[in-house]
Amino acid sequence: MTIRAVVKGIGHYLPERVVPNSEFEKSLDTSDQWIRSRSGIERRHFVAEGETTSDLAANAARAALDDAGLTPDDVDAIIVATSTADNTFPSAATVVQAKLGMEKGFAFDVQAVCAGFVFALTNANALILAGQAKRVLVIGAETFSKLMDWNDRGTCVLFGDGAGALLIEAQEGKGTNEDRGILACDLNSDGRHRDILFVDGGVSTGTVGHLRMEGKEVFRHAIEKLAATAHAALDKIGMSGGDVDWIVPHQANLRIIKGTAQRMQVPMDRVIVTVQDHGNTSAASIPLALSVGKERGDIKPGDVVVTEAIGGGLAWGSVVLRW
Repeated sequence: MTIRAVVKGIGHYLPERVVPNSEFEKSLDTSDQWIRSRSGIERRHFVAEGETTSDLAANAARAALDDAGLTPDDVDAIIVATSTADNTFPSAATVVQAKLGMEKGFAFDVQAVCAGFVFALTNANALILAGQAKRVLVIGAETFSKLMDWNDRGTCVLFGDGAGALLIEAQEGKGTNEDRGILACDLNSDGRHRDILFVDGGVSTGTVGHLRMEGKEVFRHAIEKLAATAHAALDKIGMSGGDVDWIVPHQANLRIIKGTAQRMQVPMDRVIVTVQDHGNTSAASIPLALSVGKERGDIKPGDVVVTEAIGGGLAWGSVVLRW
């Protein structure tokens, strides 16, 4: 028998404050139509004063545990994908561990920016296959509103805050593509392109810094690399776009999502799209979209799902799983 990392529960959390595009018209040379036409974004959520990334992550984790019918004591490990941890250290994951009241196991963060959840899920899968953990909470959580330059209309209108969590557990399979769980993963990075998407702060400057992005360059790389990594993961298990029930991409830009689906020859009615409601929530975007897709009855047991993301680094990757 083959061990598979199977989805046991899922959940998400969004801050209460909803920010429509029209709110930016008060302070920037922009408009609702301009933002929608370039990104597909209509609104996003921002955290309240004092609300942290670990708060969002813990709430999403609780929702995933409730969905699975389990408690924190049933979990062996927590991995949080984030670029906006509450502090330089300790990790957001250990803070979440404490907030959940989980006194055993281990917790750590993964930092791959918008690709963070894919990297975290791949690491969680490896832990389960290696026998290091039976159940792992994989969380993507971000408060990107704290990194925005509110005078830069090219970036500040694109991002939002939120969290999503996936609980995976070890189950036996037959070793075929008919198994439930993670079937294939593909990870990549290329540090030569680090300057097209970065934050100009950190320990080297003593400041938090602001997000900086060369939008056209990021767009070009995203279309090419997202389709390539999805095909690479599918090729590993002898599958193609025609075998996919749902693509759940990183929710950065509607034009990127459409372009990637076209390259994969998958129609848009088989793509989960939430960017209009959440904006770009970085590492949180895929688990948020997965949770919404499951909640509204789109993603069903047995469906083949491809997740794909690209972020600063550049770092990009994909995971193929059967729900």
